[in-house]
Amino acid sequence: MLLAGDIGGTKTNLAIFSSQAKLRTPVYEATFQSARYPSLEALVSDFLSQVSFSVERAVFGVAGPVVEGKAKITNLPWIMEEEQLEHELHIPLVRLLNDLNAMAHGVPLLQVEDLHTLNEGVPVPDSVLAVIAPGTGLGEAFLTWDGVHYRAHSSEGGHADFAPTNVAEIELLRYLLGRFDHVSYEQVCSGIGLPNIYDALKHTAALSEPEWLAEKLARVKDATPMIIEAALSGQDAPELCVATLKAFASILAAEAGNLALKVLATDGVYIGGGIPPRILPFLKAREFMRIFQNKGRFSEMLSRVPVHVILNPKVGLFGAAHYGFNL
Repeated sequence: MLLAGDIGGTKTNLAIFSSQAKLRTPVYEATFQSARYPSLEALVSDFLSQVSFSVERAVFGVAGPVVEGKAKITNLPWIMEEEQLEHELHIPLVRLLNDLNAMAHGVPLLQVEDLHTLNEGVPVPDSVLAVIAPGTGLGEAFLTWDGVHYRAHSSEGGHADFAPTNVAEIELLRYLLGRFDHVSYEQVCSGIGLPNIYDALKHTAALSEPEWLAEKLARVKDATPMIIEAALSGQDAPELCVATLKAFASILAAEAGNLALKVLATDGVYIGGGIPPRILPFLKAREFMRIFQNKGRFSEMLSRVPVHVILNPKVGLFGAAHYGFNL
């Protein structure tokens, strides 16, 4: 039995798998609110107390860099070490992967029904695949072909400097530089970044905030779900929320195009994370692919790059399990 986990800053998905051939049908799985636990050991112990299986190995995709078997969740005060996890959980073999590395391992396993294609493009088989995923934070990774199978590579590209591509985004950057010492793509293209766009537009774009919405936002800790819900509410959607989602989609499109250029992802770009499936109407708009391709003399090349939104929320879990069965 193999335990796989997709460990995020907001929620953690855990599942036990019996074989590589049954990644779609885990033996047992459960979802937890990450912040309710003081450590990964405590969360996994709670999960294992619910089952009677003997686990031989475990692989956890974690939202943060993994160096020499150690990791810290970017948006949680958890510090993890493979040896300590083996000892405390009584599992002979534990491996930590960056969560986007785990997601990347799952990308070659995706099927047609797991994807919404924004651009069919002209894929170059067995070349490079790129993955960008706005969830709680912003993750980026890529895969290269070694002649036999794909190899996944981690990055922390989501923490690179945010680069505006229009006047409105320049004003967004100006506003956020007044609040932060460093403005990364994660601070404008993730669950923690979307409210930053909302606040900036409220103060710089003369877009009024409805009183009813202000009252609701004042009562919640995480504003992102409410802003998204309001933006998708139809003809009466608040203009401020709609503008926030349009700006978010524009920034995501530009950075997805940047990533495609940086790793020469001629086999395709995959957009994962929890937010994209929820805002598909904004990603399906023609403007998204126009911005993705708007790279000067490389625009024509990017027009041939396939772009897909990952609809299956378990791709990181599948990827971690796939990695574990091939250790």
